[in-house]
Amino acid sequence: MDPYLEDPDIWEDFHANLAGEIQSQLAPRLRPRYIAAITRRVSYEEVAVEETQRHSAKPDVSVVRMPTPEMRGVAPAALVAGPPTETIIPAPLVAVESAVNLYGVEIREVKTGTLVTAIEILSPVNKRVGHEAFAEYQRKRLDLRRASKHLLEIDLLRGGARVPSVDLPGAPYFIFLTRSAHESIEIWPVRWQEPIPVVPVPLLRPDPDVPLNLNRAVQSIYDRAAYDLRLDYTQPPPKPALASEDQQWLQSLLPVAGARPGDASEQT
Repeated sequence: MDPYLEDPDIWEDFHANLAGEIQSQLAPRLRPRYIAAITRRVSYEEVAVEETQRHSAKPDVSVVRMPTPEMRGVAPAALVAGPPTETIIPAPLVAVESAVNLYGVEIREVKTGTLVTAIEILSPVNKRVGHEAFAEYQRKRLDLRRASKHLLEIDLLRGGARVPSVDLPGAPYFIFLTRSAHESIEIWPVRWQEPIPVVPVPLLRPDPDVPLNLNRAVQSIYDRAAYDLRLDYTQPPPKPALASEDQQWLQSLLPVAGARPGDASEQT
Protein backbone atom coordinates (compact mmCIF):
# COMPACT_ATOMS: atom_id res chain seq x y z
CA MET A 1 0.00 0.00 0.00
CA ASP A 2 1.19 3.50 -0.87
CA PRO A 3 0.52 5.99 1.96
CA TYR A 4 0.26 8.83 -0.57
CA LEU A 5 -2.97 7.29 -1.88
CA GLU A 6 -4.58 8.41 1.38
CA ASP A 7 -4.46 12.00 0.11
CA PRO A 8 -8.04 13.39 0.43
CA ASP A 9 -7.86 14.66 -3.17
CA ILE A 10 -7.02 11.16 -4.44
CA TRP A 11 -8.78 8.81 -2.06
CA GLU A 12 -12.31 8.83 -3.50
CA ASP A 13 -10.93 8.16 -6.99
CA PHE A 14 -8.76 5.33 -5.66
CA HIS A 15 -11.68 3.98 -3.60
CA ALA A 16 -13.95 3.77 -6.66
CA ASN A 17 -11.21 2.20 -8.79
CA LEU A 18 -10.49 -0.43 -6.13
CA ALA A 19 -14.14 -1.48 -6.00
CA GLY A 20 -14.15 -1.88 -9.79
CA GLU A 21 -10.89 -3.85 -9.76
CA ILE A 22 -12.22 -6.20 -7.07
CA GLN A 23 -15.34 -6.80 -9.14
CA SER A 24 -13.28 -7.49 -12.29
CA GLN A 25 -10.98 -9.89 -10.49
CA LEU A 26 -13.73 -11.88 -8.76
CA ALA A 27 -16.40 -12.04 -11.46
CA PRO A 28 -14.79 -14.77 -13.62
CA ARG A 29 -14.16 -16.93 -10.54
CA LEU A 30 -17.76 -16.64 -9.35
CA ARG A 31 -19.51 -17.77 -12.51
CA PRO A 32 -22.03 -19.26 -12.98
CA ARG A 33 -23.55 -19.41 -9.50
CA TYR A 34 -22.65 -15.93 -8.20
CA ILE A 35 -22.17 -12.37 -9.40
CA ALA A 36 -20.12 -9.46 -8.02
CA ALA A 37 -22.04 -6.16 -8.02
CA ILE A 38 -20.68 -2.73 -7.14
CA THR A 39 -22.67 -0.80 -4.56
CA ARG A 40 -22.67 2.94 -4.02
CA ARG A 41 -23.88 4.91 -1.06
CA VAL A 42 -23.70 8.64 -0.55
CA SER A 43 -22.74 10.41 2.64
CA TYR A 44 -22.19 14.12 3.19
CA GLU A 45 -19.26 16.07 4.54
CA GLU A 46 -19.46 19.65 5.79
CA VAL A 47 -16.92 21.89 4.04
CA ALA A 48 -16.24 25.46 5.18
CA VAL A 49 -16.53 27.87 2.24
CA GLU A 50 -15.71 31.58 2.37
CA GLU A 51 -18.27 33.62 0.48
CA THR A 52 -17.57 37.12 -0.86
CA GLN A 53 -20.02 39.84 -1.76
CA ARG A 54 -19.76 43.09 -3.68
CA HIS A 55 -20.68 46.29 -1.88
CA SER A 56 -21.44 49.61 -3.52
CA ALA A 57 -20.82 52.90 -1.70
CA LYS A 58 -20.90 56.59 -2.46
CA PRO A 59 -17.64 58.51 -2.09
CA ASP A 60 -17.10 60.53 1.09
CA VAL A 61 -16.19 63.74 -0.83
CA SER A 62 -18.49 65.59 -3.24
CA VAL A 63 -17.60 68.34 -5.72
CA VAL A 64 -19.91 71.37 -6.14
CA ARG A 65 -19.56 73.58 -9.25
CA MET A 66 -20.10 77.22 -8.18
CA PRO A 67 -21.38 79.74 -10.76
CA THR A 68 -18.83 82.13 -12.25
CA PRO A 69 -19.62 85.71 -13.33
CA GLU A 70 -20.07 84.49 -16.87
CA MET A 71 -22.72 82.02 -15.62
CA ARG A 72 -24.92 84.65 -13.89
CA GLY A 73 -28.51 84.13 -14.61
CA VAL A 74 -27.91 80.45 -15.02
CA ALA A 75 -29.16 78.06 -12.35
CA PRO A 76 -26.36 76.63 -10.14
CA ALA A 77 -25.00 73.38 -11.39
CA ALA A 78 -26.22 70.21 -9.79
CA LEU A 79 -24.10 68.25 -7.35
CA VAL A 80 -21.33 66.51 -9.23
CA ALA A 81 -20.00 63.26 -7.82
CA GLY A 82 -17.87 60.44 -9.18
CA PRO A 83 -19.31 56.99 -9.83
CA PRO A 84 -19.79 54.70 -6.82
CA THR A 85 -16.80 52.61 -5.84
CA GLU A 86 -16.96 48.87 -5.39
CA THR A 87 -15.18 46.93 -2.70
CA ILE A 88 -15.22 43.23 -1.83
CA ILE A 89 -16.11 42.41 1.74
CA PRO A 90 -15.29 38.89 2.93
CA ALA A 91 -18.24 37.13 4.50
CA PRO A 92 -18.04 34.64 7.37
CA LEU A 93 -17.24 31.01 6.62
CA VAL A 94 -20.32 29.06 5.59
CA ALA A 95 -20.69 25.28 6.03
CA VAL A 96 -21.61 23.61 2.75
CA GLU A 97 -22.42 19.90 2.41
CA SER A 98 -20.27 18.00 -0.07
CA ALA A 99 -21.34 14.54 -1.30
CA VAL A 100 -18.98 11.65 -0.52
CA ASN A 101 -19.41 8.46 -2.54
CA LEU A 102 -18.85 5.18 -0.69
CA TYR A 103 -18.27 2.09 -2.84
CA GLY A 104 -18.32 -1.59 -2.03
CA VAL A 105 -18.85 -4.96 -3.69
CA GLU A 106 -21.60 -7.48 -2.99
CA ILE A 107 -21.46 -11.17 -3.87
CA ARG A 108 -24.95 -12.44 -4.64
CA GLU A 109 -26.37 -15.79 -5.67
CA VAL A 110 -27.68 -15.60 -9.23
CA LYS A 111 -30.68 -17.88 -8.75
CA THR A 112 -32.16 -16.15 -5.70
CA GLY A 113 -30.43 -12.74 -5.66
CA THR A 114 -29.51 -13.43 -2.04
CA LEU A 115 -26.63 -11.45 -0.57
CA VAL A 116 -23.83 -13.85 0.34
CA THR A 117 -20.77 -11.66 1.09
CA ALA A 118 -20.38 -7.92 1.54
CA ILE A 119 -16.95 -6.44 0.73
CA GLU A 120 -16.53 -3.03 2.34
CA ILE A 121 -13.70 -0.61 1.50
CA LEU A 122 -13.58 1.81 4.41
CA SER A 123 -13.55 5.56 3.81
CA PRO A 124 -12.52 8.32 6.23
CA VAL A 125 -16.15 9.09 7.13
CA ASN A 126 -16.71 5.41 8.08
CA LYS A 127 -13.94 5.79 10.68
CA ARG A 128 -14.80 9.23 12.05
CA VAL A 129 -16.54 8.86 15.40
CA GLY A 130 -19.55 11.18 15.55
CA HIS A 131 -20.09 11.33 11.79
CA GLU A 132 -23.41 9.93 10.58
CA ALA A 133 -21.55 7.60 8.17
CA PHE A 134 -19.75 6.06 11.15
CA ALA A 135 -23.04 5.30 12.90
CA GLU A 136 -24.60 3.98 9.68
CA TYR A 137 -21.67 1.65 9.07
CA GLN A 138 -21.87 0.31 12.63
CA ARG A 139 -25.54 -0.47 12.08
CA LYS A 140 -24.78 -2.16 8.77
CA ARG A 141 -22.14 -4.39 10.39
CA LEU A 142 -24.64 -5.40 13.04
CA ASP A 143 -27.37 -6.09 10.47
CA LEU A 144 -25.05 -8.29 8.40
CA ARG A 145 -24.07 -10.26 11.46
CA ARG A 146 -27.70 -10.78 12.48
CA ALA A 147 -28.54 -11.90 8.94
CA SER A 148 -25.63 -14.40 8.96
CA LYS A 149 -23.83 -12.81 6.00
CA HIS A 150 -20.10 -12.84 5.37
CA LEU A 151 -18.35 -9.48 5.76
CA LEU A 152 -14.90 -8.68 4.36
CA GLU A 153 -13.61 -5.26 5.50
CA ILE A 154 -10.64 -3.62 3.77
CA ASP A 155 -9.14 -0.82 5.87
CA LEU A 156 -6.37 0.93 3.93
CA LEU A 157 -6.50 4.12 5.99
CA ARG A 158 -4.24 4.83 8.96
CA GLY A 159 -6.42 7.54 10.49
CA GLY A 160 -9.69 7.22 12.36
CA ALA A 161 -11.19 4.57 14.60
CA ARG A 162 -10.53 0.95 13.77
CA VAL A 163 -13.59 -1.08 12.89
CA PRO A 164 -13.97 -3.55 14.52
CA SER A 165 -12.43 -2.21 17.74
CA VAL A 166 -10.43 -5.23 18.90
CA ASP A 167 -6.86 -5.69 20.10
CA LEU A 168 -4.64 -5.51 17.03
CA PRO A 169 -0.95 -6.02 16.29
CA GLY A 170 1.14 -3.06 15.15
CA ALA A 171 0.46 -2.33 11.48
CA PRO A 172 -0.74 0.65 9.43
CA TYR A 173 -3.55 -1.22 7.64
CA PHE A 174 -5.81 -4.22 8.24
CA ILE A 175 -8.19 -6.59 6.53
CA PHE A 176 -10.97 -8.22 8.57
CA LEU A 177 -13.18 -11.16 7.70
CA THR A 178 -16.27 -12.05 9.70
CA ARG A 179 -17.82 -15.28 8.47
CA SER A 180 -21.52 -15.96 8.88
CA ALA A 181 -22.46 -17.71 12.12
CA HIS A 182 -18.89 -17.38 13.46
CA GLU A 183 -17.98 -15.61 16.66
CA SER A 184 -14.34 -14.97 15.72
CA ILE A 185 -12.86 -12.44 13.28
CA GLU A 186 -10.02 -13.31 10.92
CA ILE A 187 -7.44 -10.50 10.84
CA TRP A 188 -4.65 -9.77 8.37
CA PRO A 189 -2.27 -6.93 9.28
CA VAL A 190 -0.87 -5.08 6.27
CA ARG A 191 2.66 -3.77 6.83
CA TRP A 192 4.69 -1.40 4.69
CA GLN A 193 7.45 -3.73 3.58
CA GLU A 194 5.15 -6.66 2.75
CA PRO A 195 2.72 -7.20 -0.12
CA ILE A 196 -0.96 -6.91 0.71
CA PRO A 197 -2.03 -10.51 1.43
CA VAL A 198 -4.26 -12.62 -0.76
CA VAL A 199 -7.46 -13.01 1.26
CA PRO A 200 -10.38 -15.46 0.98
CA VAL A 201 -13.86 -14.41 -0.11
CA PRO A 202 -16.32 -16.91 1.41
CA LEU A 203 -19.38 -18.20 -0.43
CA LEU A 204 -22.30 -20.49 0.41
CA ARG A 205 -21.52 -23.99 1.56
CA PRO A 206 -20.20 -26.25 0.15
CA ASP A 207 -18.53 -23.87 -2.32
CA PRO A 208 -14.90 -23.09 -1.48
CA ASP A 209 -13.55 -19.60 -0.79
CA VAL A 210 -12.47 -17.51 -3.75
CA PRO A 211 -9.05 -15.79 -3.47
CA LEU A 212 -8.81 -12.01 -3.76
CA ASN A 213 -5.36 -10.65 -4.66
CA LEU A 214 -5.48 -7.12 -3.29
CA ASN A 215 -1.81 -6.46 -3.96
CA ARG A 216 -2.32 -7.07 -7.66
CA ALA A 217 -5.49 -4.96 -7.58
CA VAL A 218 -3.71 -1.94 -6.07
CA GLN A 219 -0.79 -2.20 -8.50
CA SER A 220 -3.14 -2.44 -11.49
CA ILE A 221 -5.06 0.63 -10.36
CA TYR A 222 -1.85 2.57 -9.75
CA ASP A 223 -0.65 1.99 -13.31
CA ARG A 224 -4.01 2.40 -15.04
CA ALA A 225 -4.95 5.63 -13.23
CA ALA A 226 -1.42 7.11 -13.59
CA TYR A 227 -1.10 7.90 -9.90
CA ASP A 228 2.65 8.26 -10.38
CA LEU A 229 1.86 11.47 -12.28
CA ARG A 230 -0.75 12.68 -9.79
CA LEU A 231 0.97 12.13 -6.45
CA ASP A 232 3.65 14.53 -5.20
CA TYR A 233 6.36 12.38 -3.61
CA THR A 234 8.46 15.46 -2.83
CA GLN A 235 6.01 16.31 -0.03
CA PRO A 236 5.45 14.41 3.24
CA PRO A 237 2.76 11.73 3.06
CA PRO A 238 -0.75 12.61 4.27
CA LYS A 239 -1.49 12.63 7.99
CA PRO A 240 -1.28 10.93 10.40
CA ALA A 241 2.50 11.12 10.63
CA LEU A 242 4.44 7.92 10.06
CA ALA A 243 6.41 6.21 12.79
CA SER A 244 10.12 7.06 12.62
CA GLU A 245 11.18 3.64 11.32
CA ASP A 246 8.47 3.73 8.63
CA GLN A 247 9.51 7.25 7.62
CA GLN A 248 13.11 6.11 7.25
CA TRP A 249 12.07 3.17 5.10
CA LEU A 250 9.92 5.40 2.92
CA GLN A 251 12.66 7.98 2.40
CA SER A 252 15.16 5.27 1.54
CA LEU A 253 12.83 4.17 -1.26
CA LEU A 254 11.69 7.49 -2.70
CA PRO A 255 15.09 8.78 -3.93
CA VAL A 256 15.38 5.80 -6.27
CA ALA A 257 14.72 6.97 -9.82
CA GLY A 258 11.22 6.08 -10.91
CA ALA A 259 10.45 4.30 -7.64
CA ARG A 260 7.19 4.44 -5.75
CA PRO A 261 6.35 3.03 -2.31
CA GLY A 262 4.40 0.10 -3.76
CA ASP A 263 7.38 -1.17 -5.79
CA ALA A 264 9.05 -2.76 -2.80
CA SER A 265 5.97 -4.89 -2.13
CA GLU A 266 5.59 -5.78 -5.78
CA GLN A 267 9.12 -7.20 -5.91
CA THR A 268 8.68 -9.26 -2.75
